[in-house]
Amino acid sequence: MNVSVVIPALNEEEPIAGVVRECLATKIPTEIIVVDNGSDDRTAERAREAGARVVSAPRGYGRACLAGIRALAPECETVVFLDGDGSDCPEFMNQLVDPITGGTYDFVIGSRTRGERETGSMNFQQVFAGRLAGWLMSILYDVHYTDMCPFRAIRRDVLEKLPMKEETYGWNLEMQMKSARAGLRILEVPVNHRRRAGGVSKVSGTLRGTFVAGARILTTFVKIAMKL
Repeated sequence: MNVSVVIPALNEEEPIAGVVRECLATKIPTEIIVVDNGSDDRTAERAREAGARVVSAPRGYGRACLAGIRALAPECETVVFLDGDGSDCPEFMNQLVDPITGGTYDFVIGSRTRGERETGSMNFQQVFAGRLAGWLMSILYDVHYTDMCPFRAIRRDVLEKLPMKEETYGWNLEMQMKSARAGLRILEVPVNHRRRAGGVSKVSGTLRGTFVAGARILTTFVKIAMKL
């Protein structure tokens, strides 16, 4: 099965080449797309040098993911998403992809809270938000998530049928909620998580970033839940 990797990246000049090389080392993806999300450093150049195809998108995490989907090769059958900061562990990619290529599941998401976490890789707010969102979704949809981990894989055909619209930090939650609402076969698997390999977090690195992301995620949850 043809697997494409989409990596949104904003000012990830330091870690991005390593992330691309780690993905290539798994020998799973047939293409790696790095979406330059408005960087003002050498993120795009470093990604190309490492072997990725680079496309551009206006700032906004969801906008980057949507641009990556639009850039997928026609033969792509499964899409893997992960962050460009080096915190996700590509060596777990087969655990996300194999249940899909085997025909058992449509959407497989990693759980950092169930895997081994390097000290300092996640703050309390991230862990709490993932657990809380998972609990609320279990009430709405009878699914069991423990995280909103960006490291995930999904069949391309079902992804393209999901009406994904969120342009910023609510993208991951939107995918999880709409996948559950659509009745997709969903699996959550433990994955390890590291501290970012360089640069500064756009979410947990600042109080403003944490507040903005939290507000957007909450807005996304309410908006989608109200459409039941």
